[in-house]
Amino acid sequence: MKLDITTLDGSSAGSVELNEAIFGLEPRADLLQRMVRYQLAKRRAGTHAVKNRSDIDRSTKKIYKQKGTGNARHGAASAPQFRGGGRAFGPVVRDHGHDLPKKVRALALKHALSAKAKASTLIVVDDIKADSHKTKAMVERFGKLGWSSALIIGGAEVDENFGRAARAVPKIDVLPVQGINVYDILRRDTLVLTKAAVDALEERFK
Repeated sequence: MKLDITTLDGSSAGSVELNEAIFGLEPRADLLQRMVRYQLAKRRAGTHAVKNRSDIDRSTKKIYKQKGTGNARHGAASAPQFRGGGRAFGPVVRDHGHDLPKKVRALALKHALSAKAKASTLIVVDDIKADSHKTKAMVERFGKLGWSSALIIGGAEVDENFGRAARAVPKIDVLPVQGINVYDILRRDTLVLTKAAVDALEERFK
């Protein structure tokens, strides 16, 4: 698969041959769904908690005698059915993460890249560098390129000026190639890869 390389000024910078095994697969929605669910579950804090029956500090004296009152039999005011009692089956502090095989995660990333390539929303640029860290200039540049919602993947390191200028722009995410992930790819309309990022991905999946 051949794709044109552009610059941040919108001019042509040649072309690149993309690996069909990475960018030419038929996207599978089930794999993408499993990976997104895995990522969102993994990043949940899981710090939610309530007081259950054992956490409530109330008298354990029997409320009233066992028989003869015509009421149900109760032994403690900390029971969930009473006002001020513990919560029944409430959330506890726990890890929401679950396992997903490494090969499935790698395959899901390939399918996410292929989905962008198939939808013609994959753009390859020669490099991402900026002379200034001013956001206003970066917004104008993105407007000319038509990048209103984009994930931009750089090489091993992102240019400092470019990263500072782009981080305040809404719906624009900038990551080094090590941070590329399925969720961020799918949540933005356009995927922008530098030539260095393409080379790194092909080396990664070789």
